[in-house]
Amino acid sequence: MRPGGVRNTRPPAVPALRRLLAAVLGLVALAASGCGIEPVQSDPTGVDQLVVPSPSPDPADFVAGVDNPWFPLPVAATWVYASTADGHTVTVTVPGETRPVAGVETTVVRSVTTDATGETVAGTDRWYAQDRSGNVWSFGEQSTVVPPGGRDGSWAAGVDGAGAGLAMAAEPRFGDGYFRGGRVGVAEEHATVLSLDASADVPAGAFTGLVETEDASALDPGLVRHRFFARDVGLILQQDVAGGQDQLELVSYDDGRG
Repeated sequence: MRPGGVRNTRPPAVPALRRLLAAVLGLVALAASGCGIEPVQSDPTGVDQLVVPSPSPDPADFVAGVDNPWFPLPVAATWVYASTADGHTVTVTVPGETRPVAGVETTVVRSVTTDATGETVAGTDRWYAQDRSGNVWSFGEQSTVVPPGGRDGSWAAGVDGAGAGLAMAAEPRFGDGYFRGGRVGVAEEHATVLSLDASADVPAGAFTGLVETEDASALDPGLVRHRFFARDVGLILQQDVAGGQDQLELVSYDDGRG
């Protein structure tokens, strides 16, 4: 156990994983040129054994598909969210496509935002992969439609110093902090687990036993968001608690299994 940390009783699943995982103890530069993402000291406990972000993940450490109960990505699944700020609808789907990123075959997740008239105002493809221990990693994203005045947040692990980050731990723990992946000046979001027993009411229903995270980015000073994840569903609620007024609520979920 590292000082101030929590002992992780879940050992690496395969020997190859040890090349990817190590204790997060502080700031270690990923690129001497200064153009890469640096691992952020995870406050207050970090995620034991995980190097976050990872500049060179080992493909042998990852499995096909994503079935983490807090971040499930079954093929043909659809989540529909409503924004309380502008009335936009966000539809997220798993189209059954894969994309190789940094040598790892990732699952494509497609997000499309439409306005009240049904016109597409934003679109993004995101890429995720699950390691053999059950942790879900974010490998990047590609903006397909950038709204007027919006920022193109496209990045890919292993390109221009970008590193894969953690989207969801296999076993979330209160106080864990981790980098979600990205590249300096493009995506620099950091998450901290606030609760393992949160509750929330959204149009899709009332949920309990939720994992709640707090997310902030150096690119949006002052903006703080809380996200709530339900077992076997995933994200059900995202709300700005500082620096903004938006709230994204789950309206419906279809796991695509009929």
